[in-house]
Amino acid sequence: MRKLSGASGVCLIVPVLLLVLSEGRPQGYAPEMAVRRMKVPDGFIAKLVAAEPLVRQPVAIDFDDRGRLWVIQYLQYPNPAGLKRVKVDRYSRTVYDRVPEPPPRGPKGADRITILEDTDGDGRADRAKDFVNGLNLTSGFAFGHGGVFVLQVPYLLFYPSRNGELADGDPEVLLKGFGMEDAHSVANSLTWGPDGWLYGCQGSTVTANVRGIEFQQGVWRYHPRTHKFELFCEGGGNSWGLDFDRHGNLLYSTNYGGFILLHGVQGGYYWKLFGKHGALHNPHAYGYFDHAPHRNPRGGHVTVGGIVYRGDSFPDRFRDKYIAADLLGHNVYWNDIEPWGSTFRTAHAGDLLLSNDTWFAPSDVALGPEGAVYVADWHDRRTAHPDPDADWDRSNGRVYKIEAKGTKPYSGQDLRKLSSEKLVALLSHRNDWLVRKARRLLADRHDRTVIPAVRSMALESKDEELALQGLWALYVSGGFDDDFAAKALSHRSPHVRSWTVRLLGDECKGSSSIGKRLRELAESDASVMVRSQLACTARRLPVADGLPIIERLLLRNEDGRDPYVPLLLWWAVEQHAVPGREQVLRFFTSSAAWKMPLVRDAIQGRLVRRYAAEGSAAGDDACARLLASAPAAERAKLLADVDLGLQERSGMKGDPRAVKVTAALAKELVALWQDDTTDATLLRLLMRLGRRAAEDRAIVLATDVRVSRATRLAMLDVLRDAGGTACIEPLLKLTTGREAEAVRSAALAALGRFDDERIASALLAAYPAMNERLRSRARDVLLGRHRWALAFVEGVERGTFAAKEVPVEQLRPLAAFKDEKLERLVRKHWGSILGGTPEEKLAEVRRLNNDLRAASGDPRKGRDLFRQHCANCHRLFNEGLPVGPDLTHANRKDRDYLLVSMVDPSAVIRREYLAYTVQTTDGRVLTGLIVEQTAGSITLAGAKNERTVIPRNRIEELHESPVSLMPEDLLKPLKPQEVRDLFAYLQADAPPRE
Repeated sequence: MRKLSGASGVCLIVPVLLLVLSEGRPQGYAPEMAVRRMKVPDGFIAKLVAAEPLVRQPVAIDFDDRGRLWVIQYLQYPNPAGLKRVKVDRYSRTVYDRVPEPPPRGPKGADRITILEDTDGDGRADRAKDFVNGLNLTSGFAFGHGGVFVLQVPYLLFYPSRNGELADGDPEVLLKGFGMEDAHSVANSLTWGPDGWLYGCQGSTVTANVRGIEFQQGVWRYHPRTHKFELFCEGGGNSWGLDFDRHGNLLYSTNYGGFILLHGVQGGYYWKLFGKHGALHNPHAYGYFDHAPHRNPRGGHVTVGGIVYRGDSFPDRFRDKYIAADLLGHNVYWNDIEPWGSTFRTAHAGDLLLSNDTWFAPSDVALGPEGAVYVADWHDRRTAHPDPDADWDRSNGRVYKIEAKGTKPYSGQDLRKLSSEKLVALLSHRNDWLVRKARRLLADRHDRTVIPAVRSMALESKDEELALQGLWALYVSGGFDDDFAAKALSHRSPHVRSWTVRLLGDECKGSSSIGKRLRELAESDASVMVRSQLACTARRLPVADGLPIIERLLLRNEDGRDPYVPLLLWWAVEQHAVPGREQVLRFFTSSAAWKMPLVRDAIQGRLVRRYAAEGSAAGDDACARLLASAPAAERAKLLADVDLGLQERSGMKGDPRAVKVTAALAKELVALWQDDTTDATLLRLLMRLGRRAAEDRAIVLATDVRVSRATRLAMLDVLRDAGGTACIEPLLKLTTGREAEAVRSAALAALGRFDDERIASALLAAYPAMNERLRSRARDVLLGRHRWALAFVEGVERGTFAAKEVPVEQLRPLAAFKDEKLERLVRKHWGSILGGTPEEKLAEVRRLNNDLRAASGDPRKGRDLFRQHCANCHRLFNEGLPVGPDLTHANRKDRDYLLVSMVDPSAVIRREYLAYTVQTTDGRVLTGLIVEQTAGSITLAGAKNERTVIPRNRIEELHESPVSLMPEDLLKPLKPQEVRDLFAYLQADAPPRE
């Protein structure tokens, strides 16, 4: 089997093992049988709308203005036509030989956008015609402005169409630069926002660079009239699906276990796969939002195509619920969306469709014109592509709908033929499908004759939702002006006020009276939703207009515990921190600011860090002014932020104690010195500035047995981070003396940073007398450097040290040294450290499968085994450490997949749990998961969840490890009954009672 560039060949064993294990099992069901096996709630019916050969590999569905179903057939997936693959990395990211030209000049692919029609009225499509074909990785489409917007990476295209039947000529290229490295993460989910912008997602394993804006995961938007492009928010994982609720809040799907969505706010930064993509693009974000907290998760970890149900045919209990497909769980669920300050929580509310078919692979969800919910079914035994050369079955595909009994079919009315007046009347309809179509058609027409009606609707309607519809329709029709905004900012509805603030920020302009009104809102508005949007908008406005809004929001001190507002305010401050430095300092050095807990807790520390990280005289002096203005009780708290900022300076190289700061900043830091200080942060900072007295003080405290253990450990941590060679001898004495184990272990960790032969000699001599835990820590130090590792392995060769007590996982990083003698000795004493052959692993899986079938297991005993063997790295039922994947939401019911994961963990590493090998500038090698990245450092977590922070200026090389941190022989020490007990617990629905 061909080995892919940048990937270990062992990864390709997974499909082989799983396919062999699944031989003889039932295949996917025929369309009519599949729908009969589906289970829906009482009062509902599941119906087949379309199936192969009419539709195959559907990835996106939507309805045109006549109520006809359109579908993208993603038949080219996963490799684009006409391009040569240069290399593929372990994340399935592919580098191609060139960027293809847009259609029709570029390579012709197999993708097509197809219109499905039911000509005989039996509810099932019987005719298909292509709007356009020959497309090449096409992942999204949207109707509007006299044609169809189409995503074909790397392009956003527009196909004009006079009649909506066929594309009229070649497409216009609107945007270019969307990433195309991975066909299951490309830009997707084109969705019209209520503001007339076209929104879309982009997934986790591609990088876009559109008009100089680089991003991976996130939500972006494009305006079809102004042609503006923006990254709306960054982060979120491999998102595929977005929608807006009744108030216009953006919700987008996620592939991260235990959650179903993220609430995207303008300019927000969100969780992302830091190990895969590095830090957020703003190095001074200093925080991010997580997923909406979710109760009672079900199924797999991939939510796709989520919509907020606003149809008119389902029972009322479904209205405003989040309906989303679970790709890995093979079902469709509905969920509650609950207010939580300025954002939301979610909770599983029920099952909308249980497929009872493992081939059911829902890829999109859409609201139909009659109020039913439609689901696209990719329909395949595969739900991922670890091997881009896999043989995909492209013969299948279905579309189903879930409707309430008694639902009447759509009339087939062509909404394009309605007058603008009638479109305005549709804005009050209970079926949001009609409302959105009407609003979009009004945006297409830009008909100013409707402005009086929708203006009146926005300002005078007593119905909050109708007032919002009027506001949005007014905006997309070109009637939003300062006179209207002044009135709308006093609207009774907080959501109308909030959206007015947002639209003013989108325009980035306004009269002085509007600016005054925004400041008044910041001082007095009772709604946290309004205050949240004011923070977002203040970031977009010029310094003179934005800072006064920020200051007033901060002085209210009302939102310190809100999940979103404190960080939104920080991001607004950060945007203005450099261009508006004097205005920023004038406020944040004032006594009024320091009195506010929201300012102290959310802003001051981050602002100090931001200025310290700048690495300029102006930044240092600004940092000094903030320190000088701080009350005595607050000043010491800011030291950690100064330290973080200094580490993040892009110009820092080499010695961590060689930091240069201005005299003003040095004066403020030195003024805090006291000879008897035990402040670890102050000592670390002064050591970075080269103050020998600080290092001497840290050594004294670390080595004095009369000092509390907590203080000694803190000082050892300081020496590990910023100590010089003067601390080596004291640390060696601690390591080899009669100190407590915790002190000796911390001293060993501190010694690991120094490349000094005294360390290797002392540790090799002391090693036999150490206990097992200290020997493991000593091996971490010795095996991290080439010469020391060779000395240790030669000790094994001489019989001085026992080979059997060294786990293979600890030896794997030695491959980075590329030393023939070292590799020969490792093979001699430990054999192959890369695991068995594929044949041996398959035999082991079959043996274990036979053991599991022989009898049942006891989950209570299995829980004890989990705690002993698994809990150091995995969580299950809220127990264990989060080094590897949380097993609670993993695919635990699939015994074969679970077995392969344990027998061959390196072949099934989830992308966010790939280990990395770091080689430092002083010759050290470290391995672990990247659990955090900042502008100045990365944080590695080892197999025991021990974390090491490595400054970027000390990293020589950073590359993916082909080997999992999880050992391959996890199950070998277990007896057959113990394996059964462990699996009984791992596959349980809930933890057993004590």
